[in-house]
Amino acid sequence: MQAIINFFETIPSWQRALILASGISFFWILEGIIPVKKMIYQKWKHAGINIFFTLTTVVVNFALAFAMSMSASYVVEQRFGFFHWLNVPLWLNVLIAIMILDLVGAYFIHWLQHKVKPLWRFHLIHHTDTHIDSTTANRHHPGESVFRAAFTSLAIFISGAPFGVVMLYQTLSAFLSQFNHANIKLPNWLDNAISWLIVSPNMHKVHHHYQQPYTDTNYGNIFSIWDKIFFTYTKKDVAALNYGVDTHMQPNEHSDIKNLLAIPFQTYRTPEGSKFAEK
Repeated sequence: MQAIINFFETIPSWQRALILASGISFFWILEGIIPVKKMIYQKWKHAGINIFFTLTTVVVNFALAFAMSMSASYVVEQRFGFFHWLNVPLWLNVLIAIMILDLVGAYFIHWLQHKVKPLWRFHLIHHTDTHIDSTTANRHHPGESVFRAAFTSLAIFISGAPFGVVMLYQTLSAFLSQFNHANIKLPNWLDNAISWLIVSPNMHKVHHHYQQPYTDTNYGNIFSIWDKIFFTYTKKDVAALNYGVDTHMQPNEHSDIKNLLAIPFQTYRTPEGSKFAEK
């Protein structure tokens, strides 16, 4: 386990990029073989839009990596956080740290983005995608990446995770996000079994249904247990899902990069059944 931590402590940027590209490529091919929904769309054009946002996410995360690195260095030097307080085997300590990073740095900020209107304005770009596939995983407005990095830093302070564990978590997060967004059909028994612990493709697709209340469920990133613990878990037949968000269903709104970048600054539109009042 220590060797794994040491590897991710010093992993070059090109290797992390290679892992990211390999995951997208693998699930991209698998989607053509066993799609859960046969969607008729311009897949390359769609991918181009999402890859643009993938690149902006990489750039923003690279710029903010220094803050996360400093946070990790501080907690190690000060021996602050659960990683340094618990007297448990290393593998269990790493697992606990990853769970805290996932709870605070992914689930909690994701939940907040659906509950706080200014945050939702940025997160909305992710939900405007009407064709959910592996490339959707990294379709995030650059502003959203800042919020997520801030909560990841908070999670580092709580968990006490060394930088190698943080990088291991982020690699797992990216790969599993591609997995649960991928347009792939798993046997129901396998998808159900996976969803007891890990967010499965069918589970996460419900989160991308175009209307509430389904949009406000299944917030999990890696671990599905958070949705079950906090009562945000729901099920719906994938065949009955329509992707997107009801306020931005026109192609010029969800398939134009310039418009997508501008959405957080446009006049707010209240989704049907929204908890947000017009202001």
